[in-house]
Amino acid sequence: MCTNDDGRDPWLPDRLLRTERDLLMPLLRRTPEEAYELRTACPGWTARQVLAHCGAALVRIVEDRLEEGVFLPEANACDVAEREDWPLDRILDELERGLTEAGPVIAEREDGRLDAVALGEWVHAGDVREAFGEPGAYCGKALELALPLLTVTSRKRETPRLVGVLEDATTPRVSLGNAIAGRPPATFKGDASTLIRIYAGRPLVRTRYELRGATEQELLIYR
Repeated sequence: MCTNDDGRDPWLPDRLLRTERDLLMPLLRRTPEEAYELRTACPGWTARQVLAHCGAALVRIVEDRLEEGVFLPEANACDVAEREDWPLDRILDELERGLTEAGPVIAEREDGRLDAVALGEWVHAGDVREAFGEPGAYCGKALELALPLLTVTSRKRETPRLVGVLEDATTPRVSLGNAIAGRPPATFKGDASTLIRIYAGRPLVRTRYELRGATEQELLIYR
């Protein structure tokens, strides 16, 4: 693994996206089409719409169509609306292409600005898994790739320093965010999927965790 001076591994997003492709696409291809109309944790969006957004975002990266404001909510909604009449297979094909081809483009960006998009794609895969009733929505085999990407993203998004003790991860201790003068690090104890839910702003119903020294709102990386 090669990292930059800021601790960023430029090829980590690619590994996460390709791993998620291999895990997610077989599930999507075998899921009955009616399940795609199920609502997700993303307000107003069905599973189909979440996946349409994911494919559109990644292919924009692949095709270098990254005009100003491209990932703002209004632009995301336009991308989804544009795909409203697409057959499901076309949406899934675009998503698979994006998961395959976007990583090398993200790696070339020295500023790491697009790393958070790769993490967001993985979170959205969790949104869809949860809507489908699949276990382990925000953890699974790609978790050990997502956690270091969360570490980098939490620092770039200027969240406060947090030390997490994870009950169920191969990496049991993580350090996220940035130190703030005069403020001790916040602490988290719980499972990894709950930590992901907190940082991604996903529902925390039926979770159990201990968070001290910070609020959930302060830790959000997607606003």
